[in-house]
Amino acid sequence: MTIEEIRSVDVSDMYALIRGFPDQVREAVRIGAEARISLPVRGVRSIVLCGLGGSAIGGDLLKSYLSAELEVPFLVNRHYTLPSFVGPSTLVLISSYSGNTEETTTAHREAVRRKAKVLCISSNGLTEKLALRTSAPLIRIPGGLPPRAALGYSFFPLLLALGKLGLIRNRQKDVGETIALLDRKAAEYAVPEPASNLSLELAGQLQGRLGVIYSSTEFFDAVNTRWRGQIAENAKSLCFGHVLPEMNHNELVGWKVLKGLMKETQVIFLRDRGDHKRVQIRMDITKSTLQTYTPHIAEVWSEGRSLLARMFSLIHLGDWVSFYLAILNRQDPMPVEVIDHLKHELAKV
Repeated sequence: MTIEEIRSVDVSDMYALIRGFPDQVREAVRIGAEARISLPVRGVRSIVLCGLGGSAIGGDLLKSYLSAELEVPFLVNRHYTLPSFVGPSTLVLISSYSGNTEETTTAHREAVRRKAKVLCISSNGLTEKLALRTSAPLIRIPGGLPPRAALGYSFFPLLLALGKLGLIRNRQKDVGETIALLDRKAAEYAVPEPASNLSLELAGQLQGRLGVIYSSTEFFDAVNTRWRGQIAENAKSLCFGHVLPEMNHNELVGWKVLKGLMKETQVIFLRDRGDHKRVQIRMDITKSTLQTYTPHIAEVWSEGRSLLARMFSLIHLGDWVSFYLAILNRQDPMPVEVIDHLKHELAKV
C-alpha cells in the first residue's frame, strides 16, 4: 500500500487526524490545565456523564480508567432522560462535541432542573449557550472534527478537571508517558508497510470478514467499544464484541451452529498484563476453544508502564486498524452518510 493509494480513497484526510492524535492530546492536556473550574463537589455521591457516540466514549474510558480509584459511582448516560437518583449530590458532566446532540441537550436541561452540579465540555452550540445561561463551568474545545476523531479533547480535559476538583489524584506522570508512547506508535503505524506495521496487518486480516473483539471487562471494556465503533464508522464494516469473564457464561456457547459464518470471522483478543489472573487463564482457554471454529484469531498486547498508556496504546492501534481497513475496503473513512440521513429525518419530526 502506498501513500498515493491511501490519498485516492481517503479524500477527506482522516489519515492526518489519526497521525496527529499525539498533538491533539498535548493540546487537550493544555486546555484541561488552563480551564477555570469553580464547582463545589463536597457531598457529591455520584457522577453521571451524558453523551452519545464520539462524545460518550471519553466518558466510557474515564469510567473504566478510574474505576479502581473513584469512591463514588460513575455512570455514562446515553439517553434523553436522567436516572432518578440524579440530584443536588450528583456531578453531571455534559459532553457534546458539537454542542447540539439532542439527547444530551435534553438531559442537560433536566440536570439543571434537578439542581445537579453541572460541568460542560463542548466546542459550541446549545451546550455552550445553556452553560453560559446557567453559569455552569464550561471547557471549550476546538470544533470542526468528526466527534470520533476528537477523543483526546473529550477525555483528557475531563481527566484533569476531576483532578482539579479533588476527586482523583494527579496524573501528570502517566499523561506524559502516554503522549511519548503515542508519538512513537503514531510514527510507526503511519508507514503503510505490511511487514512492519501491525495495524495494517490486522486490517488485512479483518478485510472481508466479520470482526469480533474480546477483552477483559475490568479496564478495557471501553477500549473494546472504541475498536468496534471505529471499525463501523471508519471502515463501514460490521464488528461485534464482548468482555470476559461474562462472555464465558453465555456467548461462548453460541460458537457452534453457524459454521460457515464462523469460519469467516476474525477474532481479535485485546490483552493487558494487568488483566485479572483468572481472566488471563480464561482468555487462553477461550482462544484454544475458538480455534476449533475459526482459523482467524489474533491477539494484541497493550504497551506501556501506566494503565493510561496501556489503554491508549490499544486505542491508537485500533484507530489505525479501522483506517487501513477503510482503505482496503475502498471506503472514505470520514463520511457517515447514514447517520447524517438519520439526523435529517429526525429533524423533520
